[in-house]
Amino acid sequence: MSTLKRKRGGQGPGNKKQKKVKIVEGGDETTNGNEQQKIHEVTIPAPVSQGKWTNKERVLIFSSRGINFRTRHLMQDLRTMMPHSKADTKMDRKDKLFVVNEVCEIKNCNKCLFFEAKKKQDLYMWVSNSPHGPSAKFLVQNIHTLAELKMTGNCLKGSRPLLSFDPKFDAEPHYALLKELFTQTFSTPRYHPKSQPFVDHVFTFTIADNRIWFRNYQIMEEDAALVEIGPRFVLNLIKIFQGSFGGPTLHENPYFQSPNVHRAQLRLSSAAKVREKQMLKELQKMKRSDAKEDVTKDVTADVFATPAPEKLVHIETEAPEPKPVKKNKHKAFKRQRMQKTHR
Repeated sequence: MSTLKRKRGGQGPGNKKQKKVKIVEGGDETTNGNEQQKIHEVTIPAPVSQGKWTNKERVLIFSSRGINFRTRHLMQDLRTMMPHSKADTKMDRKDKLFVVNEVCEIKNCNKCLFFEAKKKQDLYMWVSNSPHGPSAKFLVQNIHTLAELKMTGNCLKGSRPLLSFDPKFDAEPHYALLKELFTQTFSTPRYHPKSQPFVDHVFTFTIADNRIWFRNYQIMEEDAALVEIGPRFVLNLIKIFQGSFGGPTLHENPYFQSPNVHRAQLRLSSAAKVREKQMLKELQKMKRSDAKEDVTKDVTADVFATPAPEKLVHIETEAPEPKPVKKNKHKAFKRQRMQKTHR
């Protein structure tokens, strides 16, 4: 039997420094000292971390006016997953993007996720390190929110996530910059007051088809399997700027195609299909008119017809002789002839 005995003058229960503990073996403690006891003194080291919130990363998540319901639900899902985030009112579309840096300063945030809506159908997302930069602009595609997916996975609200990146992020410099930007933005700081001391879900960033695919998975306790929770979306990189919401361009995606150009190509392809259908209809009409020819005439009737002998053409080289002109005698009128007969 062994008992723990704290040495006199040791540290109090509230102090997290190293402690000295005596381990007594060989029975219960006695005051007379008749029984011999073996006493070992053990030093318990202090914890590696003192439990202080040192990483003061705060992310401001808000948008411009003109967003739809899907974008609003996506923003709410991101705020739920990121306990170190803050919200703000929508920004007017007439304001310049440099105003966002002032908003971040007012909210005491050094990272920003700004959703910009255009034409009520295109959504752009800015990931910025305010106020010095860098910043990246993405086109957000294929958005699916938590309420829409209805996945079976679930995680504790406020728990800290693991961030998993594709190996391609280390292959090129602009992807390495985005990896560091995503790490500082989406990772929950340790010992954050609103976070939970558990790690039960994973954020994955995968590169495929020159796009970044975001997924959120739960880590199952039984066999460490992954079950998708949501939300999910695809980021198509446009440009990376040196400053926050502007500045010199560090990288431009050569594979990016504007949604306006994409829609124009779709309209041209649909118009070409319509023209092709019209040409097919005209060809069918021509074939039907050719099929309605008169078949009452026997096609083989002229098979045994012999051609007539060719007649020689006589060409006169000399002028013809003039015809003799007959002189007609003067004939009396009918009245004169009748008078002659009566006489």
